[in-house]
Amino acid sequence: MAQHNAFYAQSGGVTAVINASACGVIEACRQAPDQIGKVYAGHNGIIGALTEDLIDVTQESDESISALRYTPGGAFGSCRYKLKDIDTHRAQYERLIEVFKAHDIRYFFYNGGGDSADTCLKVSQLSEKLGYPLTAIHVPKTVDNDLPITDNSPGFGSVAKYIATSTREASLDIASMCATSTKVFVLEVMGRHAGWIAAAGGLAGEGEGEPPHLIIFPEVSFNRKAVMARVDESVKKYGYCVIVVSEGARYEDGTFLADAGNTDAFGHRQLGGVAPTLAGMIKQDLGYKYHWAVADYLQRAARHLASKTDVEQAYAVGREAVTLALAGKNSMMPAIRRISQTPYQWDVISAPLSQVANQEKFMPRDFISESGFDITQACRDYLSPLIQGEDFPPFENGLPKVAKLKLAKVEQKLPKFTL
Repeated sequence: MAQHNAFYAQSGGVTAVINASACGVIEACRQAPDQIGKVYAGHNGIIGALTEDLIDVTQESDESISALRYTPGGAFGSCRYKLKDIDTHRAQYERLIEVFKAHDIRYFFYNGGGDSADTCLKVSQLSEKLGYPLTAIHVPKTVDNDLPITDNSPGFGSVAKYIATSTREASLDIASMCATSTKVFVLEVMGRHAGWIAAAGGLAGEGEGEPPHLIIFPEVSFNRKAVMARVDESVKKYGYCVIVVSEGARYEDGTFLADAGNTDAFGHRQLGGVAPTLAGMIKQDLGYKYHWAVADYLQRAARHLASKTDVEQAYAVGREAVTLALAGKNSMMPAIRRISQTPYQWDVISAPLSQVANQEKFMPRDFISESGFDITQACRDYLSPLIQGEDFPPFENGLPKVAKLKLAKVEQKLPKFTL
């Protein structure tokens, strides 16, 4: 088999472990020198390919690549940029193929969520139409845990661990002060359409009356009267109330509680501020003193509290992506399969991108309690293994060490391209 180059890029919101997948991809490529020559990374995701802004990963040391495994963020830069349909934006797809041809790139690894899977699929389809052999493999990643087929999405386990831990720790703070001070605490977490991250907050409590006392999911229509009644009941019964609310909480008609009024690059409604919105309702309806917090980037950047399971799975799907490519598989995604619950065992299988792209996996109804405000035992059983184990990064001078990359740019060969 002839030797050709590979391209890797990161897309969408980054996670605490996306670089572990990058590490898996790059290390696997380096172990196949007969088939893969250089590895190039797109600077700022797919934009790097379109603008021929490539990073020569070959110049990074083995030690630097290994350090990616414990470094959060996106080492090569990510982006929110969705390639639209081929018919109306054919020039962009043709530009990608031109760049790949110019740099002898025959392997395309795109690390992201559902929209990235769609891009990967379209690039594969166009390369076939244009007669340019390109093997395109999607590397799964999303804190939202909403990719289909895969049991869970790399990136989610660490967010779940962070949210469960933060909910428990903040609850102890509120409980210690509630007699004379704050009665209600609201924690806003990510999750536009799926309540997986909010559900993880439910792991903080293990028995009757333990917080969180309410979880507000996107999958359950928000009923202000019912929510206020539950808050009031919790304060009167336990002295305080802890709420975990998804940013995607919505009314029965689909309207978000906190809609910023615009859209992002993927066409999604920009959300934010559901915690203060909900806290304001509580103040208005019940008069309780409150505090609220937004986990925001902290929840997806907390590599210091990453789940060991998540780190191992993120690395494994990165390596398996290369294995699939070298085996001649195309338009595929390595997916995690849960083999057994007790003991927890998993492996990596492959899934066709045609069944992954633009699909969302929501919380099953039997994972949400009958009241709509809590998780069930089935949900707890599903979530619990994903937060197990610690994989602390090395620390230096009291702070976590991170990878320091050269990020050497590749000489451009083509005319400039305007997005």
